[in-house]
Amino acid sequence: MPHADAVEGRDYTGAVYGSLLAASVVVGAGTGSLGSRPRLELVLLLLGTGLVFWATHVFARLFGSRVRYVSVSAGRIRRACVSEWPIVTAAVPPAVAVAVTPLLGISSRGALWLALGAALAGQVGWSTVAAVRAGAARRAVVVTGAVNLTLGLLIVLLKAAVTH
Repeated sequence: MPHADAVEGRDYTGAVYGSLLAASVVVGAGTGSLGSRPRLELVLLLLGTGLVFWATHVFARLFGSRVRYVSVSAGRIRRACVSEWPIVTAAVPPAVAVAVTPLLGISSRGALWLALGAALAGQVGWSTVAAVRAGAARRAVVVTGAVNLTLGLLIVLLKAAVTH
């Protein structure tokens, strides 16, 4: 019998991808490239980038793989929008992390690190959940988490190498 997630059609690809995208946005933004309101700008950049990539993925899902034109129904558009929505929701935890840092007395630089941590935790968490719900063996779950953590850390290392 198929797993419940397979029956329900859950796909964690967007959440994993969106989390890595959010980490990339945080690393790319840095405090030096933001203006006079760095926290607000980073929150808007995270959410805005998530929305733009979501729309791009919806468009690609609807038209990108078509060899010939097939009419697109409202139902097909709705399914594509829902399917790709995790890209946007993956940006929410890092954005919230940035938004709450003034309440916690955390500096703008600290806000970047907290957002990056939230994005990387999301990436590792979603990939691990996907592996568990797919029925992967324990070793495969651990490997999945480790690979996703490595990918996230590569973004951080790339930023460090380029800026120093």
